[in-house]
Amino acid sequence: MNQIAKTQWWAFLLPLIAVLIWSMNIAVTRYAVDLIEPASISFYRWLIAFIVLTPFMLFKVWAQRALVRRHLGQLAILSAFGMVLYQGLSYTAAHYTTATNMGIVNAFIPVFTIFVSMLILKDIPNRFAIVGSIISFLGLLYILGKGDFTTLLNMGGHSGDLLMVVAVFFYAFYGVFLKKWQLKIPLLISLYVQIGFALLYHIPFLMYFGLDAINARNAPSLLYAGIFPSLLAPLLWMLAVQHIGPNRTSIFMNLMPVFTAIIASLWLAEQWTLFHTIGGMMILVGIVMAQKKNAPVIVQNTSS
Repeated sequence: MNQIAKTQWWAFLLPLIAVLIWSMNIAVTRYAVDLIEPASISFYRWLIAFIVLTPFMLFKVWAQRALVRRHLGQLAILSAFGMVLYQGLSYTAAHYTTATNMGIVNAFIPVFTIFVSMLILKDIPNRFAIVGSIISFLGLLYILGKGDFTTLLNMGGHSGDLLMVVAVFFYAFYGVFLKKWQLKIPLLISLYVQIGFALLYHIPFLMYFGLDAINARNAPSLLYAGIFPSLLAPLLWMLAVQHIGPNRTSIFMNLMPVFTAIIASLWLAEQWTLFHTIGGMMILVGIVMAQKKNAPVIVQNTSS
């Protein structure tokens, strides 16, 4: 009994560390875009991850090539949404907004997922999802308007935030496609093949924008992005899902705006203001409400 309690306590650190790594990456993204172009950051990030994984995964992928070939089209679509559109737009958005705002908009993924699920999976949202989504959306608008909704009329001043919203919308598609297809393929093999596709997708962008050189100033950011949020955090997240379940693991995602704001304040000297607090609370309340199930709990035997 004591052993189980000890294991569970340790397992709760896994998603906490994963979210901390991803939060740090948002701040790293904001820092790095002043040193290197978005297309180059994105390409180098996945190139580094691909190089690190290759010694461990190349022969496994070859051994499972029949299985991979069967899901090649689906993996290509997942890579386009999750690794190119989402990440590429996030890096571009970082040019025009703060890491704090990026972290807050990122927390919106569960709400967008509800509506993308309605579109693709025909999942009809319950009343909690609808009301929660409206509250979250109003909170997001409150932050984007810096506490004054009338400033939203000047859309040009919010281009970075709007790009981040579009990026998060694409990531919602990634999550819904994963749920729809439920690919019977090992997760690391899936990740490796998706990264391979991401590198191929970057070629036209690099031909158009060019590839910036790696130097002493941008190398640490690129190494961090290529290893920690791309490989280590997903691995910790997968282990957390195995140990404490997907529902309890997903709750930790709500900490990302908080962690991002703290890191951005300490490292990038960004300010957390009253409108961030009010809007952030509205978003979190809305997200919690949106994820509430309609049926009054027949499954009462949750771990207590």
